[in-house]
Amino acid sequence: MPFAAKINLSLEQHEVPELRESVGWNRRDQDYPLLFERCQFWAGVKDDTGKLIAFGYICGMGLEHGYMEDIIVHPHYQRLRLGLKIVNELLVEAERTGIEIVTVTFAEENTKFYERAGFMKGKSGVWSLGR
Repeated sequence: MPFAAKINLSLEQHEVPELRESVGWNRRDQDYPLLFERCQFWAGVKDDTGKLIAFGYICGMGLEHGYMEDIIVHPHYQRLRLGLKIVNELLVEAERTGIEIVTVTFAEENTKFYERAGFMKGKSGVWSLGR
């Protein structure tokens, strides 16, 4: 079955936390539905049973810059290029809505994925609180 990523796919409050849990991340149930109210847009993929199997979003102020976060693919569906479909759909929507700069932070082991998606490592430093 060919899977399609859809912008602002209708989702229930529990679906993203369950997907996060499937990849070993903290569920962060408290973030939903607040995330959908605050992010600019999201993309999702559901399987033929209607289960969410891939997700990601772009947040920001709705100006020229957006921040891509939480590109998640259920373990049973990894290696099917669903993550790239999510990223591509988000980037197309970013361009359509006038977002000219999209940044992403990621774990070092995901470098090749983001390079395949068209991202390049920046030369600037990234600062974070060491708490």
